[in-house]
Amino acid sequence: MTPSFLSGLNDAQLEAVTLPQQSALILAGAGSGKTRVLTTRMAWLIQTGQVSPMSLLAVTFTNKAAKEMLTRLSAMLPINTRGMWVGTFHGLCNRMLRAHYREAGLPQLFQILDTQDQLALIKRLMKSMNLDEERYPPRQAQWFIAAQKEEGKRAEKVEPYDDFSRRMAEFYAEYDRQCQREGVVDFAELLLHSYELLARNDALREHYAGRFRHILVDEFQDTNRLQYRWLQLLAGQHNAIFAVGDDDQSIYGWRGASTANMQDLQRDFQIEKVIKLEQNYRSHGNILDAANALIAHNRRRLGKSLWTADAKGEPLRVFEAATDFEEAACVVDEVRSLRAEGARLADIAVLYRSNAQSRVIEHALFTAGMPYRVYGGLRFFERQEIKHALAYLRLVANQEDDGALLRIINFPTRGIGNRSLEQLQGVAKEAGISLWAAACANTLSGKAASSIAAFVKLIEAMRSATAGLPLPEVIEHVVEHSGLKAHYRNEKEGADRIENLDELVNAAAVFVDERATQLPAGGALPGIMNDAGGEALPEHMDELTAFLAHAALEAGEHQAAAGADALQLMTVHSAKGLEFHAVFITGLEEGLFPHENSMTEADGIEEERRLMYVALTRARRRLYLLLAQSRMLHGQTRYNVPSRFFQELPEALLSRVNHVRQAPGYAHARQLPPSYGAARGAARAVSMVPSLPRDFPWRIGQAVTHAKFGAGVIVNAEGGGADARVQVNFRDAGLKWLMLEYARLTAA
Repeated sequence: MTPSFLSGLNDAQLEAVTLPQQSALILAGAGSGKTRVLTTRMAWLIQTGQVSPMSLLAVTFTNKAAKEMLTRLSAMLPINTRGMWVGTFHGLCNRMLRAHYREAGLPQLFQILDTQDQLALIKRLMKSMNLDEERYPPRQAQWFIAAQKEEGKRAEKVEPYDDFSRRMAEFYAEYDRQCQREGVVDFAELLLHSYELLARNDALREHYAGRFRHILVDEFQDTNRLQYRWLQLLAGQHNAIFAVGDDDQSIYGWRGASTANMQDLQRDFQIEKVIKLEQNYRSHGNILDAANALIAHNRRRLGKSLWTADAKGEPLRVFEAATDFEEAACVVDEVRSLRAEGARLADIAVLYRSNAQSRVIEHALFTAGMPYRVYGGLRFFERQEIKHALAYLRLVANQEDDGALLRIINFPTRGIGNRSLEQLQGVAKEAGISLWAAACANTLSGKAASSIAAFVKLIEAMRSATAGLPLPEVIEHVVEHSGLKAHYRNEKEGADRIENLDELVNAAAVFVDERATQLPAGGALPGIMNDAGGEALPEHMDELTAFLAHAALEAGEHQAAAGADALQLMTVHSAKGLEFHAVFITGLEEGLFPHENSMTEADGIEEERRLMYVALTRARRRLYLLLAQSRMLHGQTRYNVPSRFFQELPEALLSRVNHVRQAPGYAHARQLPPSYGAARGAARAVSMVPSLPRDFPWRIGQAVTHAKFGAGVIVNAEGGGADARVQVNFRDAGLKWLMLEYARLTAA
C-alpha cells in the first residue's frame, strides 16, 4: 500500500524520495519543494523499515529548519521525534562531544564560547602576551583562528607567509592552550574537535557509521570543506548521503561555503545521476524565465531550468528613477497601489544589496507613515556603528551628556577599564559634576589617567576642528577622527558598517537640505538654546543638535510592533529561504549590485549573479526592479550605470514603467517628488554639477557609449574648445578622462 504522504509528489520528487540505499545529489531549484522532499524521504525510510528514527542523521543550517523538519515528520508518521539526530552541524557536533568527552579530551561540562566571549578571551590573552592590539587587532586574530579551523588546520599546520601570519600562528597555538586550560571551545572548535575525534578513533567512527546508514543534508551548497570532510567520515564506505542543494543559490562564499563540494560528492560517492527538481510552486512563469536567463550567464554550474504549471503572469516592472530619493518614492507609491489591490504589507518585501541603502527607504516610509520592519537586522539609526557615531556627535555638541560619554570613552578600545570608569563615576557623584568634568579634572593615576586625558583631548580637538563646518563635514570629520572607521576596517564584516557610517554623512546632507525650507528667518529652530537661555546656539552646533534630535526620533518611532502588518525590509542575503507576493529589488546599478568588491574576486561576479537569482526567485506574483541614475555616496552625488544584470534579462519580460530617458541638460532639470521637496532636491543636484558653457556638447549625468570602453555615464567635465574633456564612469572599464576631440562618444 502506498503511504499517503507520497501523494501529491511530482515525478522528480517521487524519484528522489523513493531512491534505494544509495548516495544522491538532489539539485533543488528555488520553490521546488526541497523541504518536503527531505522530510518525506525521512518518513519513507522509516515507514518502509529501512531505518529506525534513532538511526537516521539529518543536518540543517539553522535550528529553525531543524524544528520545521521534525514538525513535518511527526505530522506524517505517529512517531516520537525526541532524541532524533536532526540539527545543525554545530549542534550535532556538540551532542557527539558531550557523549564522548573523555575520548575527545574535554571536561565533562565544557563550555561553549559565543563570538563575544571568544573575543574577550582573545583580548585577555593578548594583554598577557604584551601584544599590541593596534598591530594585531583582536578581531583579525579571531577571524584567523576561525579560518584555520574551518580548513581543518591546527596551529602547527599553518604555513605563515609573512611576519603577521607567523605571529598569528603563534597566537593561535597559545589560544588553543588557553582554551584547554579553561575547558572551553568556540564554535569552529566544535566541528574541528568532532572531526578529529572521528578521524583518530576507529572504533567510534565505525560505531557511528554502523548507526547512521542514511545521512541527509539540507542546503548542501552552503557546506565548507571541513563540514564535507566530517560528513565523509560519518558516511564511511557503505553509508548513503542524500544531499539536497542548489548551486545557483550558493551566496556564502565569503563564509567559506564551497560549491566544489557538489562535484566532490559526485566523484567521492560515485553518484551517476543527479536528480533535478525544476518544477517551481512559487512564482509566475515570467519571473522564472527571467531568473533562468540571468543565471545561464554563470559558467560553473550544474545546470537546471525552473518551470511552472502556473500562468506566465505580469512582466517584471522596471523603474528608472532620477535619484535614490525618487527610487524610494516609487517604492512608497507602488506599495500603496498594492495595498489598494488587497495585498498585505507583510507580504511585500523591499530588498537591497547593502544595509546602508535602507536609510533613504526608511526615511521615505517614515515620512509616508507606512509601518515597516527590518528583517534580520536593525533599522539604520539603531545599528551599533551609527549609535557609536551619534554618541561621539552628542558629546561634541554637549559635554554634559553622561550617556554618550559612557558609550564611547572606551570604544574603540583605549585602555579605560570598568574599574577606572567606576572611579570616574564616583568622583563625579561625590563632586556633583558631570562625567566630562570629572574626566577633565582627571584625579586617577597610571595608564587610565593618561588614556582619559587622551580621550578628553580627542573630543576637544574634534569640537574645535568642526567649528563652522557644514553638518555633513562635521559628521565626516568625527567619524574619521574618532577611530570608528579604522576600528571597523579590522572587522571581517566591517565593510557594511563603514558603508553605514558613510551613509550617515548622506543623511546629514539630506537633513540640511530639507531643514533649509523649514527654518524661520534668523536661522535657528525655536527651542534650541544655549545654557544661558534665549540665545540661539552657533549655527553649526544648532544644525548638529537638530540632526541628533531627528536621528533620535527616527530611531524611536515607526518600527512596527511584533505581529503587526508591516512592510518587510531586508538585504538580499537575509531574504534567502523566504517568499513574498511582491518584491522590490532596489539599487540595481554597477558598483552596488553587482557590488564593486566583487569586481576583483575570482568568483565575485558569478556569486553576485547567484545573489540576484535568489532575489528574483523570492517573488510569487509581482517583481519590481529599481535603479537610480544618481545616488548620494560619501556626501557626494554619484552618477550610475545600470546594472549589467539588465542586459542579461530578456527585454520581452520587462515593462519599463516611468522610464526616465537621459538627455542633454538632464542633470539640471530633474525634479524630485513633492514629498521630498522638489526645489531642495533640484538645488542640491545643481550644486553638485560643474558649470559648463552653453554650447558644451554633453551634460553631467548623460548616458553615453564608447567604441572601446562600452556603456558609461558622464560624471565630470572641464575645459572648452580643443581642450574640452569629460570624465566617464564606464560599466566595465571604470573612470576615464577622455579628450572630446578624440573620444568619439555617442549618446546611449
